[in-house]
Amino acid sequence: MKRSDQYIGTDNSYYKPSRDPNDGTMTLVVVITLLFVCLTGVLAAVYFKKVTAKETLANIDTTDQSGYISVASPTPSPIPPMTDYQNPILYPGLAGIHIDPELAVVPECDPSSRKINQTITVGGNIVDGEYVREKSIYMTDPVFYGSIPGIFTFRGNNFRNCASFGYTNLYRGALTQRWEFAGVGKKLASTMNFEWSGVRWTGQPLVAEWPADVRRNMNMYDSAKQQLSLTEVIVAALDGKVYFFNLQNGEQTRDPINVGASVKGTPALDPRGYPLLYVGQTDNNGGNIFGMYIYSLIDGALLYSYDGSDDGAYRSNWNAFDSSPIVSGETDTLIWPCENGIIYTFDLNTEYNPASGTVQISPAVTGYRYIFEDNVGSHMGVESSIAVYGNYGYFVDNTMNLCCLDLNTLQMVWTKVLGDDSDVTPVISEEGGVPYVYVGTEVDNQGGTGEYCGAAYIYKVNGLTGETVWQSSEPCYTYNGESSDSDQSGGCFGNPIIGKGSISNLVIFSFSMTNGLASGNKVVAFDKDLGTVVWEYNMNIYSYSSPVDFYDSEGNAYIVICDSIGQIHMIRADSGIKDEDRRITYIQTRRNLGKSNETASGICIEASPIVYEGMLVVGTTSGSIFGVAVE
Repeated sequence: MKRSDQYIGTDNSYYKPSRDPNDGTMTLVVVITLLFVCLTGVLAAVYFKKVTAKETLANIDTTDQSGYISVASPTPSPIPPMTDYQNPILYPGLAGIHIDPELAVVPECDPSSRKINQTITVGGNIVDGEYVREKSIYMTDPVFYGSIPGIFTFRGNNFRNCASFGYTNLYRGALTQRWEFAGVGKKLASTMNFEWSGVRWTGQPLVAEWPADVRRNMNMYDSAKQQLSLTEVIVAALDGKVYFFNLQNGEQTRDPINVGASVKGTPALDPRGYPLLYVGQTDNNGGNIFGMYIYSLIDGALLYSYDGSDDGAYRSNWNAFDSSPIVSGETDTLIWPCENGIIYTFDLNTEYNPASGTVQISPAVTGYRYIFEDNVGSHMGVESSIAVYGNYGYFVDNTMNLCCLDLNTLQMVWTKVLGDDSDVTPVISEEGGVPYVYVGTEVDNQGGTGEYCGAAYIYKVNGLTGETVWQSSEPCYTYNGESSDSDQSGGCFGNPIIGKGSISNLVIFSFSMTNGLASGNKVVAFDKDLGTVVWEYNMNIYSYSSPVDFYDSEGNAYIVICDSIGQIHMIRADSGIKDEDRRITYIQTRRNLGKSNETASGICIEASPIVYEGMLVVGTTSGSIFGVAVE
C-alpha cells in the first residue's frame, strides 16, 4: 500500500473528494472508517508488542504536524553506574564477548593440520570420548572480574590488560621514593650452584582493599585491623615467603607466609573477595611438593597443594607454576597452566562464611595435555599466564605455539607458530565486537652460540580464527651460552599495554637490548589497526619489567617502566608529543635511603610494578621492595 493510499492530511493534499456533489455522505463514511481502522491498528500494535503502557506512551510522538502517529526508536539500555569496587580505568566495560563456534579457523592455524594429540584427565583418569565441563566457563569484560577493589593477578584480570587501579593525578610530575622493605632473603636453587634472591620476572605485587568485617577475622596485626581503611599489598619472593604491606607506608600488616619454595612468578588473589591466595612454585627447592599452593588469608594456613609429577606430562621432570592463574568466580574454577605442559582447571568447591571467618575448599582436578607431531615432548611447557575471553583461553607454550583453547570442551580451537620463543602473556582487546590477541617474542632461537642480533616479533591475531592481522618486529640483541644458565636474551619480556581512553587506538610494546647485549630498551606505540609506529621512547638501560599504563581523572595517559639498574621512568603516552619531550621524569631507587649506608648500587628491577591510586610498588633482585609516590 502506498503512503498516499493510507494518509489523510489536514490540507487535503492527498485525499481527493469525489467530483459527484451527491457523494458527500459516502465520503464522510469513508473518512470515519479510515480513521477508525488506523486507530485500531495502532492500539493493536501496542498490545501485541507487549510493552508497558508507560513505555509506549513515552515513545509516541504527538508533535508531528504532518498527520502521522510516529513511534520513536527504542532507548538504549543505560550504562549501569560504576560500583565502588570497579576500576574506573576499565569502566564502563563494553566488551560484548561473542564467540561464533561456526567461524572458520584459517587453514594454517588448524590444529588437525599438525596432527595434534590431546588427552583429558579428570581426577587422574583419562576421559574417553568427548568432554564437556559441567559448569560452563564464560568470562566477561574485565571490569567485572573483581568484587572488591584490587589487583588480583598478573596484569589485573582475565584480559591481562591493566596493572593499575584508580586515577592518578600528577600535580608536579615527580616520582618520590616513600618506603622500602629490605628484608627479602635468598634461597638455594635445586641445582645447588646459585641462590635465588629478591623478586624477579614477573614478580608483580597484588593489591586488595579488604572490607572491615573481613579484616576483623584475619591474622593481621592490630595496627592494620584498626585502620578505617587499609589497602594491602602482597608480594611473593624467591626466598620462599609471601610478604604483606600497607600500601601507603610499607609497614608489614601481618607475618609472612612461609611457602618454603622459591616463587618467581606472580601469585593470584581470589577476585570474589574470598580470603584465598594462589601461589606457584618456580623451583624444586621446597621439599616434597613441586607445584602449586592455596592458602587461607584468614590465618595463613595451607589449604591445598598439588604436585603434577604423576600426571603423565610430556615434560615430566619440571612442574613449576610460574604463570599467574585466573579464577572464574561464577563457576568456582581455578585455571592454571603449568610448565610440565598441562593446562589444569580446579573445581574449588569453595565454602566461605564471612561472618564466622571460615573458608574451606575441596578441589577436583581436570588436566589437559597436548602435543603436535612437529613438537618434542621434553620441550613442552607453559610459562605465560592464560588470558580468557568467554570460554576461550589464550596462552603461549615453550615450543613457540600461540594457542586458543576451548575451556569448556578442552579442545584446541587454533594454534599459531610464532617466529621465536615467548614467555609473554597474551593480552586481549575487543575491537568492533571481535577479540584480538597481541603478543611478542624473544630473540632466542634465531642464531647459534654467542652474541647476535635478531628480530623480536610482535603480532595482532584474530582471537576467533587465528588469522594474523598484522606483524612487525624490532632488532634486538641476545647471547646464547653453552648452557641455558649463561643465556641472556633480548626481545619482548615485558607484557604489552592495551591503550585505554585517549590512547585506545594504541598497543604499546617494550623491546629489550636494542643497542647491544645488555644495553638499550625501546618502548614503542603501534597503531592498533595498521600496525604502524606512532611514537617511540628510547632508554639506555635494558628492561625485562613490564611497562604499566595509568591515567588521570581527565583521561591523560602515562606510562612507568623500570630498568635493570633500578631506575623508574615516567613518560607521556598520548600521541602528538615529540619523542624527545615524552619523558616527564625518572628516578634512581636507593637502598637504605637517608641512612649512612645509602646506595644505588646492586639494584636490578626485573619484576613488574603496579600503580594503585598514586602509589607504585615494585620488587628488586637485590631484596628490596619499594613504594614510590607518583606525584
